[in-house]
Order: sequence, then structure tokens, then C-alpha cells
Amino acid sequence: MSDEDGDGNSDGDKRRTWTIGELCAEFGVTARALRFYEQKGLLQPRRKGMMRIYDGRDRQRLQVILRGKKAGFTLAEIGEMLELFHLRDGQVEQMRESLEKMRRQLDVLLQRRAEIDIAIDEMRHTIGIVESMLKERMKDG
Repeated sequence: MSDEDGDGNSDGDKRRTWTIGELCAEFGVTARALRFYEQKGLLQPRRKGMMRIYDGRDRQRLQVILRGKKAGFTLAEIGEMLELFHLRDGQVEQMRESLEKMRRQLDVLLQRRAEIDIAIDEMRHTIGIVESMLKERMKDG
């Protein structure tokens, strides 16, 4: 059997479990954030007494959540995408809708990047002007 099943998780990761502290350390998030994602239904760890036990599915879902947040998606949108990834049963229309949302979000991010690039160029230009003015004043002073 292959180590990879197409979703980026090895078979060993699917059987392995993690504590809340381990996932927090690995992904650089707080325990409060993981509990919040659980409260919103995005993660569903098992319970062993008061302890939360996360499996490979939870770990994979956390990766999707964090990537989605970084890309600017709302938690509701991320939840919809997680459900699609979980179902994988040929719900073509839902997949098309998610793909369109992702494309729109990519367009938003590309526009933001273009605006940031312009702002960076303008800031560099302004810095150059101020540096020149400072040099002139120091030379005269």
C-alpha cells in the first residue's frame, strides 16, 4: 500500500493522534483557536475525559482552515469547502461553486497585491526624496 492516498497525508498520519498542545505547537495557533474551530463545527476531536484527541482528519482540516484564513476566506466559507472535501461524492455543482469562490478570492488577493506593490513603489520614491533632502540639509548645516 502507498504512503500517500492523494490528500497529502500518509497512512501513518491517519492512524496517529495529536493532543491540543501538539497541534498548537506544530501550526503556531493557540488552544483557544482550536477550541473555537471545534465550537464552530470545523474540527471534531474525540474526547478522553477532559482531553481532546485529534486524528489525521482533524489535522488535515486544520491545515485547510489555516490556509483558507490566510487566503481571506470566512470561517463559513471554509466550512463549506471542508464539507466538500469530506463528501467527495460527485456533488459537481457544489464543487463548481467552491471553485468559483476560490477563483474570486484569488482575484481579490491579486488586486490587493497589485495595490500593495504600487504603495511600496510610492513609499520607496518618497524615502528617496526625504533621504536627498536630508543629505542636502546635512551638507549645508
